[in-house]
Amino acid sequence: MSGLRLSKPWTDLDADAAAALPGQLGVYEVADGQGQVMRIGVADARQPFGLRSALGHELARWGPGHRMRVEVTHAYRSRYLELLMLYLHDHGRLPPGNDDDPTRIGRLSPA
Repeated sequence: MSGLRLSKPWTDLDADAAAALPGQLGVYEVADGQGQVMRIGVADARQPFGLRSALGHELARWGPGHRMRVEVTHAYRSRYLELLMLYLHDHGRLPPGNDDDPTRIGRLSPA
C-alpha cells in the first residue's frame, strides 16, 4: 500500500532550499545522505512560516549533507501520525529523530 507513504522526490536540505519552501502547513521527512529517514516532522500552527520555518530548524539540527521531502496538507496532524505509524510498521521503531516524540501513536497494518 505505497499510496500512503510519502513519495515526493528527495531534495538537498540546505539554506536555499529551506528558504524556498512555502509558508504552508504540512509534513516532511529528513534523511541522511544514504536515504535513511532520520526524522518525520510536522509544520503546524506553531511554526510562524510553516514548512519554511520547520525545515530551517531541521537544517540547524542536522547540518549539511541531509535531504528532505515535504507534503503540503491542512490535515497535517493526521498525516504526521499516519507517517509515523507507517514507519513504525516498516521498521519496528521510530526514526532516530522521533525517539523523544511523546505522542502516542496507534498501529497501522497496511496490506
